[in-house]
Amino acid sequence: MSIPTEQTALTVALIGNPNTGKSTLFGALVGVHQHVGNYPGVTVEKKTGRMRHGQHRYELVDLPGLYSLAPRSRDEVVAVDLLLGRYQDWRPVDAVVCIVDAANLQRNLYLVSQVLEFGLPTVVAVNMLDVAENHGISVDVEQFAAQLPVPVVAIQANRRVGIERLQAALAEAVDGREQRAESSSKEEAQFPEAFEDEVTRLHPLLTEAAAKNAAGKPLPRFLVRRLLLDADGYLCEALLSRAAAADVRAELRTARTRLSEAGCAVPGVETAARYGWARDVLQGVVTHPRRYVTTVSDRIDRVLTHRIWGTLIFALLMTGVFQAVFKGAEPLMWMIEQVTELTGGWVEAQMAEGALQSLLVDGVIAGVGGVVAFLPQILILFLFIAILEDCGYMARAAFLMDKMMVRVGLSGKSFIPMLASFACAIPGIMATRVIENERDRLTTILVAPLMTCSARLPVYALMIAAFIPSQSYLGGLLSLQGLTLAALYVLGIVTAVVAALVLKRTILRGTTPPFVMELPSYKWPSPRTILLRVWQRGWLFLRCAGTLILAVSVLVWAALYFPHNAEEVEAPLRPQQQRLQAQLATLAPDSLQGEDIRRELVRIDNEIAGAYQRQSLLGRLGRVIEPAVRPLGWDWRIGCSVLASLPAREVVVATMAVIYNQGEDIDIESQQASTQLQAKLAAATWDGTDRPVFNVPVAMSILVFFALCAQCAATLAVIRRETNSWRWPVFTFTYMTTLAYLGALATYQVGMWIST
Repeated sequence: MSIPTEQTALTVALIGNPNTGKSTLFGALVGVHQHVGNYPGVTVEKKTGRMRHGQHRYELVDLPGLYSLAPRSRDEVVAVDLLLGRYQDWRPVDAVVCIVDAANLQRNLYLVSQVLEFGLPTVVAVNMLDVAENHGISVDVEQFAAQLPVPVVAIQANRRVGIERLQAALAEAVDGREQRAESSSKEEAQFPEAFEDEVTRLHPLLTEAAAKNAAGKPLPRFLVRRLLLDADGYLCEALLSRAAAADVRAELRTARTRLSEAGCAVPGVETAARYGWARDVLQGVVTHPRRYVTTVSDRIDRVLTHRIWGTLIFALLMTGVFQAVFKGAEPLMWMIEQVTELTGGWVEAQMAEGALQSLLVDGVIAGVGGVVAFLPQILILFLFIAILEDCGYMARAAFLMDKMMVRVGLSGKSFIPMLASFACAIPGIMATRVIENERDRLTTILVAPLMTCSARLPVYALMIAAFIPSQSYLGGLLSLQGLTLAALYVLGIVTAVVAALVLKRTILRGTTPPFVMELPSYKWPSPRTILLRVWQRGWLFLRCAGTLILAVSVLVWAALYFPHNAEEVEAPLRPQQQRLQAQLATLAPDSLQGEDIRRELVRIDNEIAGAYQRQSLLGRLGRVIEPAVRPLGWDWRIGCSVLASLPAREVVVATMAVIYNQGEDIDIESQQASTQLQAKLAAATWDGTDRPVFNVPVAMSILVFFALCAQCAATLAVIRRETNSWRWPVFTFTYMTTLAYLGALATYQVGMWIST
């Protein structure tokens, strides 16, 4: 995507292995001028940024961390598509910056050799020379540059050392790209003669097939080689028409069979050729110590990856992170809620009563406040994740948890997103971006909402306090109410484990990939990189998920407000209200009789609000669905409250307060308000009878439903954002609602059977 302002920006791809400091270099080059999104049609993160150097303007693209350009994973497919210029809304790539780890040059050069075959102007940035020295490894950068056909620059990305030299080398490479491209084509990995013979034989056939495609161009030799190595067939679909691809696949299979018979089996031939080339390039460049040098990272790992001590430290660290997300965000969330209330109160005071006032106060302002209220948790969680990732600890945490997670078909990388979901599923789902495997990532996203998040606690607190007896056991050490709360947490965990097992054996079936993760050396995290990542995540949430949450909030407001027939609702109570107001005007402000009248006026206001709720479209829908919720022990009012809680589970408390004439501004932490609402619920009866609506089985049915349901528009919006599809949020809502309904049904029916 070019930026046509003063001059067209040159597109530069930044590519490298994981843990080479690529994202740190990207941040050092572009600073705050960066944007985060998704590549078209896939969930791979797209990071772009603007940079200026001399007469050139650049649009840098930070590609995912890769070990190879064999297009198998979604990350590799995106990188190949970008380098081939297959994104229609992007300019073709003008140059490439390859970043390599000085301590692992041979492995990193495998990817470099693949990039060089594209013939693009390329600069190799050698990073972390200080880490290599700590391992006793010395690198002769000048010799390295002499043996590569492209410029080589030594950098230290986290300290911004060598950044200007890298920018200058990039400008020189772009200015002399024709000469560089010609030079690059002469020094590539040497494949066996039999393999090159097959490439020569296939070249005319594949070029002709590509030319038949509407967007096809004559294929360069390296793409013919790539097609021959691409056993999965992605490039055939990408480069050739559907009709041509079928014929070409047959030719490629025959060629691979001949190569296998000649002792050049695909894909092993590529590994041997590229690592052989890397060894030749590194002759006289790298000097290793005679004996392995024990580093500080090794000594730290003896403790942090220890089966017992490492697990204990990890548990303490995660407890701290969890508490910070859960408790540390409370003051900020309270401040946001206060600002929202003050803003709503000010707007309410400036406008006459009516639909517009209610839309702005209860729809827009309350909706925006509900979106922004999630932000502190997201920022705190990603602050910790960014620090742990940048210092190198996150890889150790995944390693420790892998043995436990593999039993449910996931890897260790799924643990931290699921743990984070206990505070809020939104940052937990966003944290799944660290999981490379597509099925593992999607499975983690789909089960994360089953973790008991903080939004469920108001519902739990209300129902448990109102209907679960306050019995104590073991001399007061245990209480029935506390055990009930713990059981709800366990229910979410067990259900998530079972759901993950079922998903991995059905729609997301696939063998658990071997957990291979490089343990990078520990280093001090870069404050600049961390702050940029946290800012990006926060803005991404507000921009993408927030807009959808706000839209849902407005829709729910409309369903709760209309038809709003004031004559029908308020006319019967207006004479009494006017009489009380007239009496109040004649009394002293601090008189006891005045307090009684004010309480009566509040009761009438709450009754009016409840009547409007019952008259609303949502209230009428609650009556329509009552036959479906009766088997759960619910009447229409509970069903209406559950429907209204779609934007956020905690809304059910406020909705119940309105329906039962307690008022919207119910504070579940206020003892008086809580007791009043509990009394209202306990006294509620089925319409036309004196049979109580609520009892212990009904309360437990509601608790189980909210433990398993997907009543959170914010979570569903983030799933849509992370999966780039509506299919998965719809699937999540459907399967969780089904589980919640069946669980509530079983709880109520069994509870009533036991109590009779």
